[in-house]
Amino acid sequence: MAESGKAARLASRAVVGVIGPDWRAFLQGLLTQDVETLQAGQLRFGALLTPQGKLLFDLFILGRDEGCWLDAAADRQQALIQRLTIYRLRAKVEIAAVVADVWAVWNGGRGGLPDPRLDGLGRRAYGDPPGAGEIVDEAAYDAMRLGLGVPDPAKDAPDDYPIEANFDLLNGIDFQKGCFVGQETTSRMKRRGQIKSRMLPLRFEGPAPPFGAEVLAGTLRAGEIRSAVDGRAMALLRLDRIETASLTVAGHPVTAEQPRYFAAHR
Repeated sequence: MAESGKAARLASRAVVGVIGPDWRAFLQGLLTQDVETLQAGQLRFGALLTPQGKLLFDLFILGRDEGCWLDAAADRQQALIQRLTIYRLRAKVEIAAVVADVWAVWNGGRGGLPDPRLDGLGRRAYGDPPGAGEIVDEAAYDAMRLGLGVPDPAKDAPDDYPIEANFDLLNGIDFQKGCFVGQETTSRMKRRGQIKSRMLPLRFEGPAPPFGAEVLAGTLRAGEIRSAVDGRAMALLRLDRIETASLTVAGHPVTAEQPRYFAAHR
């Protein structure tokens, strides 16, 4: 028997609305994702970076009739509004918090729009609870996400580069769209192959290690733990150190895995 659909309200996420006649041109020059072609009812994944190319906000961008909604980390909702307001200058846009719940739906649950990162992540919905067989907590969604090897940038990638958080492999960067904040560093890393570290899932036995726990390759530091649940974790790892030595965290063996979505980009 097929497993029933599941839905989780993502309390860790919140919504910011951007409307007005200049909304496309305004966001097009800021975000890693193309919004010029974004239509009402379409959902895309992207980010707002620092001028140096590091992550500030990971964003789902939902096209609407009069603008768009930006789905961002709830604890940074006001910071996102403030940052966009700084960039607004004379652009004819309005930026404001939106009261709307964010939902993840998977295992065949109904409602929402396909998650643009990866088919296995299911769908993303806004507002009222979507149709699904079972309402579960956000921890269940995180366990599913970690099982697919997909980082949550808001939790896993503070002050990292988007490519280190696999944005280039999860449809989070449009390299054809032209300039955006942080574009020079991002494009150079991709073009020259200067990707020394990436987010990778770890498999192990036992309880979850804490955020920041050191991952060792033999006696050398290979990276650190970011988010984790029992038996699974996401870690930022140095690619040159994880292939030739056994990995451990606090003396316990761990195994790095390459998610299936990596293969599609070889």
